[in-house]
This record gives sequence, structure tokens and C-alpha cells, in this order.
Amino acid sequence: MCGIVGYIGPRDATPIILNGLKRLEYRGYDSAGIAVLENSHIEVRRDAGKLNRLVSMVEGAPLSGNLGIGHTRWATHGEPNAKNAHPHIGSTGEVVVVHNGIVENFLELRDELIAEGTTLHSETDSEIIVHLIEKFLSTESDLLSASRKAFSLLKGHHGIVVISSKEPDKIIASRIGNAGGVVFGYGENEMFVASDLPAILEHTRRVSFLETHQIAVVTRDGVEAQTFEGEPVELETENISWDPVAAEKGEYRHFMQKEIHEQVRSITDTISGRVDFEKGKIILPQLNLTKEFANQIDRIILIACGTAYYAAMVGKVLIENIARIPVEVDVASEFRYRDPIINDRTVVIAISQSGETADTLAAMAEGKKRGATLWSIVNAIGSQAMRIADGYISMQTGPEIGVASTKAYSAPLVDQYMLAILLADLREVITEQERRALVEDLRHLPELVGQVLSRENQYMQVAHALKDSLNCIYLGRGINMPTAFEGALKLKEISYIHAEGYPGGEMKHGPIALFDKDLPVVVIATQDQWYDKMISQIEQTKARGAPVIAMATDGDKLIPPLADHVIWIPEVSWMLSPVLTVIPLQILAYHIAAIRGLDVDQPRNLAKSVTVE
Repeated sequence: MCGIVGYIGPRDATPIILNGLKRLEYRGYDSAGIAVLENSHIEVRRDAGKLNRLVSMVEGAPLSGNLGIGHTRWATHGEPNAKNAHPHIGSTGEVVVVHNGIVENFLELRDELIAEGTTLHSETDSEIIVHLIEKFLSTESDLLSASRKAFSLLKGHHGIVVISSKEPDKIIASRIGNAGGVVFGYGENEMFVASDLPAILEHTRRVSFLETHQIAVVTRDGVEAQTFEGEPVELETENISWDPVAAEKGEYRHFMQKEIHEQVRSITDTISGRVDFEKGKIILPQLNLTKEFANQIDRIILIACGTAYYAAMVGKVLIENIARIPVEVDVASEFRYRDPIINDRTVVIAISQSGETADTLAAMAEGKKRGATLWSIVNAIGSQAMRIADGYISMQTGPEIGVASTKAYSAPLVDQYMLAILLADLREVITEQERRALVEDLRHLPELVGQVLSRENQYMQVAHALKDSLNCIYLGRGINMPTAFEGALKLKEISYIHAEGYPGGEMKHGPIALFDKDLPVVVIATQDQWYDKMISQIEQTKARGAPVIAMATDGDKLIPPLADHVIWIPEVSWMLSPVLTVIPLQILAYHIAAIRGLDVDQPRNLAKSVTVE
């Protein structure tokens, strides 16, 4: 999860930036770099690996100046090496850029720049931003105008910071969508810029935040922000107490809300370095997966607890549909007690946010004892579930503080989707055209997640309607049946409202006896192969007088007349739809709990990692 730090003022920028990047290491990264304006020209140091390598490089080739920017990067386009690390400097050597996010129209913009004679020096999408700025500097009057024009061409979600040797008195910063925050810190005749608060809190506690589709000029004296249309924006400043835990919440009321909104970035990061969009290929090197082994697999068992278990249920649909390998899903706490049938052609995959869940670790040990190959999908780097596995996929979501998991649910959905494509490719059960189409759908996923998050106010209206409910039923079918289970779990975890998830087709096999005017029913009815069946569920629910909250795809004409409330999401491929459908349910649960005045981040009786059986 990329980190950005910038400084302008009377002090030497280098130690301030390096220390700030150090405070952002918790995000995870695979390369780091720094650019400082030194004696009227920009000096850049960057390298692959951890921050200590960059520090050693700077010690060997010092640089100092009063203006600079730094970056830690997760690879998205191009390998994690020195040439692909940020900052990226333009052809003239006068402009340098750091960037969080994915330029979704990278190939199109790259080809246009190359056709115009631009030479690119990296494999990244980020480098094209600096060349676009240089291009527009030839016609625009200043760095701000050129940057705005360049940024307006970018599709996707971005946090971008720019400096130029020609305008040494300013930093340009912009936020587009939800690729992470942009925060400004106010000092005495100095200013700080960062992607998150911990990077700058040792220097100042007076801060302000940039909102989406805003651009700002930062000088020693402060910040002037405006919209992309040039309308001035008055940024609200606030004082942050010296509490590193509270500080990390940034502009959000609770960690859960922050982590819900971090899903654009966490989805981007879980894709990072693992998708070659040009070749339409998936790369998962930590699995140690060969073509020979992929063809020996005759069964996969997914084991997990709680939210991770529902993510595994989605994974079963994905792996069986794409890779055509039989998949079982087991609650980890039951797995070792049922005398499972396992051999050396079985792969056991554990999904765990913490990597320390006792039941999951015990199930992994049981699988290993019986001869299975162990893989894990885990968020906590270096955790036990990662160490004991034969191969792993890191979720790359960064720390999740809220007990009720959000981004550590959506990320493994994407991880399993990528795993399914890789297995299908190695086993040659899909064509190149099919593989490329599946991979291409990933390119647009962060943008679609951002669209869902932008509708929070709509979902909050539904929360107000449900806040006094005593019970709730969630219905889903097919790949979104687990979404119904997860939505119900979120509601009961943090709002203490009794909620149950059911397969839509099971409604008439018992739950419908409860349906009346006092039982809200949430129905996931997006445009997929189960759509007609879900319309029938809505009609039957409505006939019993139960309030209907229906989740529908934008443009649906049938659902609005049938539902009391509609939760809209954008159109998405059915296999990736669970990434989108779960987010409104997370937001719904969050706001119901917040309205009820409950402890959202630390609900009663629950712990983040269950380390006892």
C-alpha cells in the first residue's frame, strides 16, 4: 500500500521524508525512493527492497534541500526494481512525480506519448503522468495548470504529488477518487504532505484533508485548494491529539469506516505486481506453483473461520467455474474432527486475516499431517499461517484495526479469482481469449469499488430506516449467497441486531414463516444468472408484508416498484460481483451501529484474532 511524504520549508527535507516513510512502512511496499530539489536541480535516489536500502543509498550519495517528496511502492505495472520505483522524473529533469493508484487507461496514454516521441524509462503506469505534465507545460503557464490538465486525462483513482525545479516554491498535490488520502500538515513557515497522518504527526498536529477531485498548491505559508474546474475550496483544519492509534483514523470517525473506504486501495494493492495486463497473465510467485503440480491437483479444500469462511465460499464458485477443480469449503474448527479424506494430490488453502487463528492453524496442521500441500491467503506478513504454508498469497490490505473485517474480506475474493485464473491457465482449461477477458475485468475493479463507496450517503438513508429493527433476514443466490451470510454477520457483529443469511431458494423452507411487517428482508438481486429467481423471492417477500431492501444493478426497471428501498451498484462481471455487493452491506451495518451509538471498532465479546479454540 503505497506511501507518500512531501516537505517544503526551511529545514532539510531528506531526513523528514525518510522518517515519514518509515512511519508508513506498516502499509507494506517493495521499493522506495526520494527526490529533493538541490541547488536548483532535482536529485533522485530510489531502489527496490526495504527502506533501509534507500537510507544506505542516501548515506552513500547524500542529497539535501528544502523541497522534496518520497514514496514507498507496491508494484502494479512492472517488476519491483529500481527503474520502476518512484519518484519518476521527466525527460527534462525538471519535473518529478509520486503516485498512488492505477492509471486504468495507461496503455492508451502510453502509446500516444510514444507516438509523439516520448522515451519511457520504466514499465510503470505512473511514469506517464510526469511526461503528460511536461507535455502540457509547453502550452500552459504554470505547473498547476499543466498538472490539472494531465490529471484530467487519467482514469481510475489516484493520489499524486508533483514538484518542479522551475517552481521551487511549491508542491502540487491532488486526490482523485479513493486511492488513499492526501493530508496536509501545517508548521511554522513549513508544510508537510502525506498519504496518511502517522508520517507527519511528529512535526505537526494541525492538519487538513484533500477531498476527491481536488487539486492544491502547497507553499511554506499554507495550502490553496480548488476543484478541477478551478473553483476555490476552503479546507477545514483540525488539531489531532498525539495518539498514534486515533491519528491513523484520519478523517474518519471509526477505523471500520476508514477500512471500508480503503478498499479501492486494498483491492489495487492485492492486484499489485500480480497482474500483467498486457499479456493477460496472473503471477503469484509466493505459491511456488508449477505447471506440473497444477495438473496433479485433484481437489482443493478451503478452510477458514467467520468472515474468511464466507470468502472461501465465494472462492469455491470461482475456482470450480474457472479452473474446473473440485473444491470443498470447511469451517476450520470442524475440519480436523471429521476425519477428512486427504492425499498428496489435495491442496488445503487456509484463509485468515491475522494468520494466527487457532482453529485455522490446527486445521492446517491436520492437512499437513495427512499429506496435503498447504497454501495460505493471509494479511499479516510473517504470521504463523504464512510461515507453515508451502506457498502463500498476501492480501496486501495493510493493517485492519476494526474487529469486524471489511477490506480483509474483499481482498481474498480477488486473490481467489486470480488463483483460479492461474490454475486454469496452467491446466490449459481456458483459452487465451477467455483468460485475457477475465484478467481485463480486474483492471476496472478499483474504479467500480470507488463508485460504490461514493454512494455512502444513499446507503446511509437505508440505515436510518433499519436502525430500530430487532431482526433481519438476508437472501442471496449463487456466488452472492455468501454475501448474504457476510452481510448478516456484519449487522449482528456491530449493531447487535439479530440477522441471518439464507440461500434465496431456501426461503420457503422455513424462514418465510417469520416474514411480516416487522422483519426487514435484504435481497441481493443483481443482474446475473440468478436474477429471475431473486425477483421471485422479492415478490414472495412483498406478498407477506415484509419490508424489502433490494440490491440492484444500475438501470434495473423491475426492482424499484417492488422494493421499499433500493441499494444500487454499478454493473460488474458476475464473478467479481461479490466484491461490490458486500460493500453496501458493510456500510449499512456500520451506519446502523454508529446511529445506535455503539462501539463500532470493538464490539462486545469479540476479538480481532481468535487464538484459543
